[in-house]
Amino acid sequence: MDKRERVLACMNHLTVDRPPVGFWFHFAENQKMGEACVQAHLNYYNHVDVDLVKIMCDGYFDYPNPLAQSVQKASDWYHLKPLGKNHPFLREQVERAKAVKDGLKDDMCVFYNVFAPFSSIRYGTSDEMVMAHLREDPQAIAYALGVIAEDNSALCEMLMTEAGCDGIYYCVQGGERDRMTGETYRAYITPSDKAVLSYANKFSPYNILHCCGWAGIPNRLENWQDYPAKVINWAVFIEQMDIVRGRAFFGGKTVLGGCDNRKSGVLYSGTEEEIRAFIRKLVSSFDQDTGYMIGADCTLPGDIDLKRIQLVVDTLNSL
Repeated sequence: MDKRERVLACMNHLTVDRPPVGFWFHFAENQKMGEACVQAHLNYYNHVDVDLVKIMCDGYFDYPNPLAQSVQKASDWYHLKPLGKNHPFLREQVERAKAVKDGLKDDMCVFYNVFAPFSSIRYGTSDEMVMAHLREDPQAIAYALGVIAEDNSALCEMLMTEAGCDGIYYCVQGGERDRMTGETYRAYITPSDKAVLSYANKFSPYNILHCCGWAGIPNRLENWQDYPAKVINWAVFIEQMDIVRGRAFFGGKTVLGGCDNRKSGVLYSGTEEEIRAFIRKLVSSFDQDTGYMIGADCTLPGDIDLKRIQLVVDTLNSL
């Protein structure tokens, strides 16, 4: 099978010759924007034999809405308006995605990282202020998230209709068990999460949900259990939910993961034989011969030796 065939077959629960594999990481500071960023992606994906591409949105974490940045009190959120499709914040990301896709030497499935509105609002202002306003006037935050969802949805549309992406890698955050109750999350955050993902599904059925464990604190995974994504990725080692149990938890959907992304993990710190043994054991744990994609809990450290990633691919090819 070629890379595209393997990934799409796995996503659709069809038989594959081996599990697809994909890893990604943040690039160096001088490679976060413009042509340098595009070339960094191509230098990686055209030289390391992974099966799928996830384009990083480095340089575009901060949601640059001037109305959001001028918010002082919770009621100010009701003045928020979308940036719109022609704003450079959206257009430049679409241009990046198209340039990376056009420069790939292999026909690979391409996914672009899109943050859920609750991440966008916090990156664009501050976590502390957003959480304070959520406690004070949760409806105001829910309103703002709905506005931001319009921009994030527009980005999804353009990524697939203009840049040619196969789907999005949709990052949800904020479900940490010490942040808020599940009831609060589902009432005020989930509607905007689902709005973007459901809109993306209108343009492609191949969207990946990333349940981010960035804080190193277990999430309320049940917050995201019913989200309409084709593939689910979560922090196996943070959540203490292995890839087989997680697949059942998320209703038998195709899953992506199994590898620790931290520097203490075997992929970063193990010997070659330890990496081979880990991958062989991981594959042997799968309870079906499809519906499993190998990846990491999150982004790998940026200084990882790329030979280690290629070793994973070579080990899979030898099975």
